[in-house]
Amino acid sequence: MKIKQVLSALERFAPLPLQESWDNAGLQIGLTEAEVSGALLCLDVTEDIIDEAVAKGCNLVVSHHPLLFRGLKQITGATDVQRTVVKAIKADVCVVSMHTNLDNALGGVNFKIAERLGLRDITFFAGKTVEGVECGSGVVGTLESPMAADAFIAHVKRQMEAPCALCNALLQRPISRVAICGGAGDFLLDDAVRAGADAFITGEMHYHQYFGHEQQVQICVIGHYESEHFTAELFRDVIARECPGVRCEIAATNTNPIVYM
Repeated sequence: MKIKQVLSALERFAPLPLQESWDNAGLQIGLTEAEVSGALLCLDVTEDIIDEAVAKGCNLVVSHHPLLFRGLKQITGATDVQRTVVKAIKADVCVVSMHTNLDNALGGVNFKIAERLGLRDITFFAGKTVEGVECGSGVVGTLESPMAADAFIAHVKRQMEAPCALCNALLQRPISRVAICGGAGDFLLDDAVRAGADAFITGEMHYHQYFGHEQQVQICVIGHYESEHFTAELFRDVIARECPGVRCEIAATNTNPIVYM
């Protein structure tokens, strides 16, 4: 199986036209005619991730966050991105990233979060259609049974393996309808309220957005990494289904740059 076949399978699941205009998803580094020796699946691409790929005999890295987000004007090893590029090229490791196209895809990142939380009847909110494909930046679904706010937050932390959560005042009614946007999703807070959500889960939110929603919606912010680190499981499932025989390894390297003290 060639790398280009794996890339095609991923792009069929999350077509590149679904990505936001500012994004840079898709092929980042490497030649796709090479045979796949193994695929290392991760959230971020760092030097340690390339080292892990080499150690595990993987010549393909599939990440959620693009390594090359902004253009490089030089490759001298002066930054972590430049050093990672050099290391990948020297090791003949191909790097592919599925970012906001995977966020926006049916069955994508937000559906994975909803699955881990046990939500039912999951649909897009603030959805749109791109080239005839239904997509959206966030999803909304319903809990199996309504939960008190404190129990709900504990459930989210446990299922998402998040050490903490930033929340507004606890909602004084049961939570049933839950809106989700992994990563930096605070731009969808108002849409979540309009969608009738009792709670809104995301990875990042600006300070001032916590104001004004008391007893309207339960805000639950669990960290960017924590909201998306199960994305590697999506990659694994797509590759296993579409490219049988390709060895997949979920990265053991924790790339979260934030340390909770």
